[in-house]
Amino acid sequence: MSTYDYLINAVLVLLVIRQVRGSRLDLLNLVLPLAITGFVAFQYLRSIPTAGNDLVLITVLASVGVLLGVGAALATRLRLGADGVPFAKAGVVAAVLWVVGIGFRMAFSFESTHGEGAAIDRFSLQHSITSGQAWVAALVLMALGEVVSRMLVLRIRGHRLTAAAGRGRGAALAAG
Repeated sequence: MSTYDYLINAVLVLLVIRQVRGSRLDLLNLVLPLAITGFVAFQYLRSIPTAGNDLVLITVLASVGVLLGVGAALATRLRLGADGVPFAKAGVVAAVLWVVGIGFRMAFSFESTHGEGAAIDRFSLQHSITSGQAWVAALVLMALGEVVSRMLVLRIRGHRLTAAAGRGRGAALAAG
């Protein structure tokens, strides 16, 4: 892994810290993780190989990312702020799921260039994974799936919370 790779992962870890501290589900909270992940995808994702079992690998890792993202979103506490904007605070489970995804990708990247490259090559050969680009695409799409699914589930939950609060205020006004 290069210094650049470590910096990107450090930024992603800082996003975890931001989630644990808690933040409003505002536009910045939506755009920042998507922008960072989109930037990473733009930097690394050159193609999506389809030969052999490349798509199987990509689909499996992207699905794992989606599951981690959905799990992290469901393990995040939401409450309505005084201004009516939902506030999200990730708990331990949400943070662990986020770190598992980042940690897996970092460990894979590190190990691929620090002694386990031959083992990855053997695995790839045995399972008809045709290129290193298949691994890159799978890992990038795993990260993208994790971020997008987490943001989508949080937005849906936040919308439901806001709508429920609105219905409660409407009922109170009608009764009063």
